Amino acid sequence: MIKIAGNEDIDGVSLLFDLYRQFYEQDSNIVLAKEFIQSRIDRTESVIFVAIEQGEAVGFCQLYPSFCSVSAIPIYILYDLYVKPEYRKHGIAKKLMLAAEEHAKKTGKKRLELSTAKNNYSAQKLYESLDWVKDEVFFYYSRDANG
Repeated sequence: MIKIAGNEDIDGVSLLFDLYRQFYEQDSNIVLAKEFIQSRIDRTESVIFVAIEQGEAVGFCQLYPSFCSVSAIPIYILYDLYVKPEYRKHGIAKKLMLAAEEHAKKTGKKRLELSTAKNNYSAQKLYESLDWVKDEVFFYYSRDANG
């Protein structure tokens, strides 16, 4: 089952979020993970979809509302997508992405955007199978605001 996460899902999503952060080489910090997820839900700053299998949270994706200034349209940034390793290759990530796409349509967002690691080939294969288009025009840059 895929659903939008609510307060009853915070513990399960927080565990997944901590695993997601570890996947990207961050130290485990369940307290930080729970505070972060709790804040996003409490402040309605993101939309989190959670996949539930036999009462257990096994995957999630998180959308952040934003805008494309050039096109003057509202968009979602699909920033986080994670499925527990033992549940991969069962279509859960695809279901999460399709739920995100449907939600974007229902809420008037005109586009979804995401970025992924250059060596995350399995994710790239999934995105391309769902007709996501790899940007070949723009570079993505980042800078720490504290220096």
